[in-house]
Amino acid sequence: MSVTIREAIEADLPAIINLYSLLELKKQEVISLDEAKCIFDKMKSYPNYRIYVALLADEIIGTFALLIMDNLAHVGKPSGIIEDVVVSSAYQGNGIGKLMMATAMEVCRKAGCYKLVLSSNLKRVQAHNFYKALGFEQHGWSFLINLHA
Repeated sequence: MSVTIREAIEADLPAIINLYSLLELKKQEVISLDEAKCIFDKMKSYPNYRIYVALLADEIIGTFALLIMDNLAHVGKPSGIIEDVVVSSAYQGNGIGKLMMATAMEVCRKAGCYKLVLSSNLKRVQAHNFYKALGFEQHGWSFLINLHA
């Protein structure tokens, strides 16, 4: 299976939105394509915030977002934050997620990041095992405040 990882382009948004529907508890609650285009354009204006896609031939089978954040602490070294990791159900267990995380780690290493972090819902035990198998360690606590009504 020859999978490639690249930065997403606007034409990828319908497939990305479809993948993100796998993350939503209520499948009908996904962003519209027009809203996605506006946010995608805004994300591209950030210096180091990108969405990546995993491709098998021309089919998008996985995606993740990666933010490289500048810091004043840690002697000015940046840190990486991974969000919205998803692989198509049909391709899970084939090393796609591992390749995506290896790509994120390499991008962060090249940027001089001192760490790469992600958070995962407590209910996603299979995902936790996946991240641990890649060398991620549970570190501290993640806190959340729900800001929508």
